[in-house]
Amino acid sequence: MRRFLLLYATQRGQAKAIAEEISEQAVSHGFAADLHCVSESGKYDLKTETAPLVMVVSTTGTGDPPDTALKFVKEINDKTLPTDFFAHLRYGLLGLGDSEYTYFCNGGKVIDKRLQELGAQHFYDTGHADDCVGLELVVEPWIAGLWAALTNLFKTLGEQEMSGAPPRPADTPSDTAVGPEMLHVQSQVEHLRLEDADDKDPGVWGQNEANRSQRSALIEDFESSLARSAPPLSQTSLSIPALPPEYLEVHLQESPDQEESRASVTLEDPVFQVPISKAVQLTSNDAVKTTLLLELDISKTEFSHQPGDSFNVICPNSDSEVAGLLHRLQLADKREHRVILTVKTDTKKRGAAVPQHVPEGCSLQFILTWCLEIRAVPKKAFLRALVDCTSNTAEKRRLQELCSKQGAADYNRFVRDASICLLDLLLAFPSCHPPLSLLLEQLPRLQPRPYSCASSSLLHPDKLHLVFNIVEYPSPTTAAAPRKGVCTGWLATLVAPFLQPNREAPHTDHPDALAPEILISPRATHSFRLPDDPSAPVIMVGPGTGVAPFIGFLQHREKLQEQHPDGNFGAMWLFFGCRHKDRDYLFREELRRFLKIGVLTHLKVSFSRDAPPEEEEAPAKYVQDSLHCHSQQVARTLLQENGCIYVCGDAKNMAKDVNDALVEIISKESGVSKLEAMKTLAALKQEKRYLQDIWS
Repeated sequence: MRRFLLLYATQRGQAKAIAEEISEQAVSHGFAADLHCVSESGKYDLKTETAPLVMVVSTTGTGDPPDTALKFVKEINDKTLPTDFFAHLRYGLLGLGDSEYTYFCNGGKVIDKRLQELGAQHFYDTGHADDCVGLELVVEPWIAGLWAALTNLFKTLGEQEMSGAPPRPADTPSDTAVGPEMLHVQSQVEHLRLEDADDKDPGVWGQNEANRSQRSALIEDFESSLARSAPPLSQTSLSIPALPPEYLEVHLQESPDQEESRASVTLEDPVFQVPISKAVQLTSNDAVKTTLLLELDISKTEFSHQPGDSFNVICPNSDSEVAGLLHRLQLADKREHRVILTVKTDTKKRGAAVPQHVPEGCSLQFILTWCLEIRAVPKKAFLRALVDCTSNTAEKRRLQELCSKQGAADYNRFVRDASICLLDLLLAFPSCHPPLSLLLEQLPRLQPRPYSCASSSLLHPDKLHLVFNIVEYPSPTTAAAPRKGVCTGWLATLVAPFLQPNREAPHTDHPDALAPEILISPRATHSFRLPDDPSAPVIMVGPGTGVAPFIGFLQHREKLQEQHPDGNFGAMWLFFGCRHKDRDYLFREELRRFLKIGVLTHLKVSFSRDAPPEEEEAPAKYVQDSLHCHSQQVARTLLQENGCIYVCGDAKNMAKDVNDALVEIISKESGVSKLEAMKTLAALKQEKRYLQDIWS
């Protein structure tokens, strides 16, 4: 067997699953993958590695490498390393990302670029897979092409060993050498993509190519649905993926009632159990979205935070969805049974292990409620496994279509884009009866949900505020009511008995007897914090619930100014936006008070759905329009006064539009090209003066 080293850097399990798929396929192609997480540095050594390297790297946050790769990235970024440190390495890298975020696939790009700076050379073109359109559109062809590239590399290496020739240099000459800090700025400019950038780089499986193939493959036939296909797909020969190997043995054991700790379900550390001391609805009842503010009592914990930090809420799945799944699996009468898991002795899965996120000896109901992401969109491998659990011929064929290469457009349309979950599939395919072991093998871990701290510990020393919209999704079946977000729907239900419905209601605490408790954990410290120098001016852009961390910023600044009345404090700008002035203008009175006492220097609010008075000129509709209206001040703050800009909120539209507006503002006010303006923005990001806290 020809060995190669296979490393993955994962945040939520996607990169690991793809790396495991590569490892499984490797055997049938005559290769042996030495598979490790990049954090397991004791199990591999790139300095002495002679085999080819394959890496699968995800991206987290707004463009950061995953937590599992932070130590690795820090080590390879050591500026004392010589430029030939990895000259012996031949590698291929697959980056995972989401083009809704400005810094697409940045986790992989940062590692890719640094490996090249240290002399490593590609044996296979880098892949950039886009979760926005479907990772598989790039992942599948990238993996399919990997085996020929590895075969050619081993052939080349074998010829070199026989001839004693030195390794052949990469086909493409390296760029002119520049300093490490400039290289980083250049890499950031790459991530601030020009519209046609990917079209000009044939060496990368770009997301534009994936978009084009998806669009051209779409079948505009309105008779097809999740459970039913239509010609030509229904008459096409199919290429379906290999059946994922089974690896778990499940035993359900009757047991007397036992204590089950919610804290056991999380891999986070530390975890704090805290009561919800207050809940206020910030929006009117006729607002498009309902926004709640929750106050957590952290007085009896060691939880510490600063404005701009975020934290995780450990949440369960909906009781009704768990009950529905148990009923459909015909396991409702066994919901209190303990689940005993072991690895099958005859499994063909390499490195098979009991999932870490399933605690030992807990009840089936507990595991489905607290441990597994039952709302997860099923991957194609899961659909492939469900084929063999289905008895009806037509249903079996349709599941084959949805996991096939030829059915990619249908998979995207009816599964991924529709946010179909396992229960939806089981209801749509009545003859499908999967064993519990398959669910435990294929369903990912139920992830904690991150929220921004919306308060300052200086003003509220024993309290922690969070703000969120109650998320609603259209149901895949038109008859059903919309689904609420896993965490926001749960929190809204918890606080419903004591929710203060009027946003101007007096802030009165409710009796302790009513206070439900939730589990929270701190997230790794990031740089979304006020500048160390309080005299530096600050621009905050936060429409909707994106204003949450900025309330904490302003509370913090208010207390600092009280403590240091003679201090030198920089200007604070807030660009806020909402739909309607009278329905969802969050924190209106508090923001006006900050403005009145001089903590907030400039408050610019835009209302996207309110019609302007006829006699007035049309006001700014969105926050990016407000930025344009004050382009001179924005440019001066960032380019001449060493100011910082913070952007918080929706990644899909707002963050991109704000980024584009900043490029245009810098270009216009500085008289430079858009490319130069993008370089300036990239440099601001590198200096931690352009910071984002965004989500999709």
